[in-house]
Amino acid sequence: MIPIESKLESNEKEFTEVKSMLEEHQFSLGGNWEYNHGYFDRYLDDAHMVWLRMPFDVINGSIDVDTEDLDAKIKLGRPFVLNHVYNDGLDDEANVNSLGGLVNQFQEPLDPDGKVEPKWVERAKEVLGEVEQRLLH
Repeated sequence: MIPIESKLESNEKEFTEVKSMLEEHQFSLGGNWEYNHGYFDRYLDDAHMVWLRMPFDVINGSIDVDTEDLDAKIKLGRPFVLNHVYNDGLDDEANVNSLGGLVNQFQEPLDPDGKVEPKWVERAKEVLGEVEQRLLH
């Protein structure tokens, strides 16, 4: 994981405004969000292994995308780049999901914090520059 300084850090904005604008820049709300914090994620490579992640904390209101309760005000954290190194193939120890009987056939990352090449850090800075121009003006 490589933190990247950004003018966005510590900015407070409405969640819906930030979410909408970041979606225009190919970010999505990360699946590991909670009611009081979360991440906006954007992959930087075609293999979806190198990610630019923008953390946020909810400072007022709450986030519940299932009920569309999105009245939150958020404070953006320091963005960072990470590289998930995945093991190719199917997981021999796949578990059946109790909801729907689906099988989770993909393995855990071999290294959830793999080495990040400098070109991806530079690409992340370019993306952040575009987002800063849009969100801060």
